[in-house]
Amino acid sequence: MSETHDPAPRAWQRMLSGRRLDLLDPAPRDIEIADIAHGLARVARWNGQTRGPHVFSVAQHSLLVEAVGRHIAPGCTDPEGLELLLHDAPEYVVGDIISPLKAAIGDAYRGVELRLLAAVRGRFGLAEPAPALGRLVKRADRIAAHIEAVELAGFTQDEAVRYFGDAPDLPESVRALAEPWPTAQAEAQFLDRFQALCRA
Repeated sequence: MSETHDPAPRAWQRMLSGRRLDLLDPAPRDIEIADIAHGLARVARWNGQTRGPHVFSVAQHSLLVEAVGRHIAPGCTDPEGLELLLHDAPEYVVGDIISPLKAAIGDAYRGVELRLLAAVRGRFGLAEPAPALGRLVKRADRIAAHIEAVELAGFTQDEAVRYFGDAPDLPESVRALAEPWPTAQAEAQFLDRFQALCRA
């Protein structure tokens, strides 16, 4: 009697665009912005533990991070804005894992995330960010997290400062991006912003 063997574990995901994205060895040709916008609009920040009738999606967080980055770095170029907007793009397939769990998982998750981000950059013609831009992305991300933590996730101001640092005064037009939107709106706004940055 011949033995049967289980096939190798599947490491790819079928996207709505029809692309088949290898999660362990992603290729830029298999990245589509429509898939990213669709996925990020359906991934909840804070594991969904936020106030309001709608989840606060990673798509909307990405828009907030770009707006914060432009406010704290007024000379920000459109390619730099695109780096800010796409900083969490891998989460359209791997989800948004909260920081304490990421720390527990360790390097395996981070490696998958970095390979996906490199493929996203390759697809849209972005270079590995210079150190100054990398610092801007991290600072804008932490400021956005501070705002979300207080406004949406039930953190006290002191807790937000302890875990995410201070948040500067921001225009109401920026802070308004922390008001959760319906999924379709988050997807459309993310896609519109991406296209505006690419056109510019």
